[in-house]
Amino acid sequence: MSYSQPFPLAAAHAPPQAQQPAFGPDLAVRLICPECKDPNPNIIEEFASGDLVCGTCGLVLGDRIVDTRSEWRTFANDEGDDPSRVGAASDPLMEGMEQLDTMISFRDGGSGIAKELQRAASRSQNSRSERNLLTAFRDIASWCDQFSLPKTISDIAKQLYKRTDEEKLLRGKPLDAVIAACIFIACRQAHVPRTFREICNLTKVSKKTLGQCYKNLEQAFNLTPGAAGKSHGFSGTGTTTTNAEDLLIRYCNHLDLPPNVQPICKDIIQAARERGIAVGRSPVSIAGGAIYFTTHLLGKPKSAREISNVAGVSEGTIKLVYRLYYNEREVLVKDEWIKEGRADLDRLPSD
Repeated sequence: MSYSQPFPLAAAHAPPQAQQPAFGPDLAVRLICPECKDPNPNIIEEFASGDLVCGTCGLVLGDRIVDTRSEWRTFANDEGDDPSRVGAASDPLMEGMEQLDTMISFRDGGSGIAKELQRAASRSQNSRSERNLLTAFRDIASWCDQFSLPKTISDIAKQLYKRTDEEKLLRGKPLDAVIAACIFIACRQAHVPRTFREICNLTKVSKKTLGQCYKNLEQAFNLTPGAAGKSHGFSGTGTTTTNAEDLLIRYCNHLDLPPNVQPICKDIIQAARERGIAVGRSPVSIAGGAIYFTTHLLGKPKSAREISNVAGVSEGTIKLVYRLYYNEREVLVKDEWIKEGRADLDRLPSD
């Protein structure tokens, strides 16, 4: 069975490849006993003797049959059942690499032989490229844990880094910058986007270097906004730009706001975008200003400093967006909110 390659190169970067013929088992072939010639044969696999026997006439149709069933015998020193097999399941990210490890004990009586054996084993088992790949995978998993990101995003970032390493797209770029760009793209594909500033604060990579790596990956893998996402093999949607609405859930949770604030804030942002209000502002600034506007409108005020600490923008930027919304408050606030008593324009501060 063949699987589509995740993160295929864009047409401009992909080398021409000849289409390989597909081979597979012929499911129309059936094993029939030559003596009985029954169209529905009763074939029995006797694993004890390793024979393939016709259950009707007893003719042996094959020998040396391999028992493919699970082996439930235990070879452990402790008593009790030990249904373990030969280690963990194979990792598709490590395809083509040796996934079985050899552990050498540290107990050598202080002679230092164990350390030398471990060093020799690590050199013989993995090549330099495989060791670099394993190091990058560990860094991705560590940073995703620090960011409280789920394993799905970690796997997408690992797959993207592996494809980048295979195609040698970012040769010469720092490893931390490449990993940061992969995590940034993985967050967008999983619809939990993070800003450049948040990624830079986590990875200590400059915004300029991160932007260069991201732009190269965006062009190489056709990750432009609105691109078809079926070719990426993960979420089914293309990498889209970060909108202010995507940041509301996280910001509202960090501010301990009630559930009714987020949908109203989202409607206000969408109405402002349709009317061209605060166009050109960054999504972080719009989200911060909209939250400041909505919390005062609903009587759940949050100070600009609290929102600034969560969103990572200055208080002046938040109040600038708020003033743009305040000037168009009659248009942005729906009449039904006021009639239901949820919103009150008099609660909005003038400054």
